Amino acid sequence: MKFFVDTAEIDQIRELHDLGMVDGVTTNPSLIMKSGRDIKEVTKEICSIVEGPVSAETVALDSEGMIAEGRELAKIADNIAIKVPLTWDGLKACKVLSDEGRMVNVTLCFSANQALLAAKAGATFISPFIGRLDDLNLDGMELIADIREIYDNYGFETQILAASIRSANHMSEAAKIGADVATAPAAVIKAMANHVLTDKGLDAFMKDWASTGQKIV
Repeated sequence: MKFFVDTAEIDQIRELHDLGMVDGVTTNPSLIMKSGRDIKEVTKEICSIVEGPVSAETVALDSEGMIAEGRELAKIADNIAIKVPLTWDGLKACKVLSDEGRMVNVTLCFSANQALLAAKAGATFISPFIGRLDDLNLDGMELIADIREIYDNYGFETQILAASIRSANHMSEAAKIGADVATAPAAVIKAMANHVLTDKGLDAFMKDWASTGQKIV
């Protein structure tokens, strides 16, 4: 499973990239706002760090506006994936932009029917939002499984990009189900390294080592 980091913070992207933990980046208007930077400026810098897809989101609500914004965002770098919402206008924009050979990430997916439409419209990525479904006491992972089954049934090449990831457990569950990609905040990716038994074992080793009075360096 590929890891995308869901942020517009350059320091977080660089740290994970240097460890080989980043295959791409997803951004959205909220993340751009948090960064406090110009969308084109920060997106261009991200694209210079990461070789994989960098999702940049349109903000227009009509298909014509999305297409125009998508074409403008695509000028930033060759690895831009244009992000459009899963609305009827978003699907229209997806079809036009994907037919032009551009990567398109269709976001805010909450049903298997929506994912099927996105694949038919030529989406490169479909972004089902796991955490937001869980917030409504629905099973976000069940949606990932349903999309995986449908796409496999018909050979759709659209990649399932599990989004709205809230925990390390979400990451492993998405991987087991077969999501192609998961996008998560840097803190969640780093939390995947944590385990109470690792900490407990390391503490015991360090206490035993201290009792020997030895040094390696």
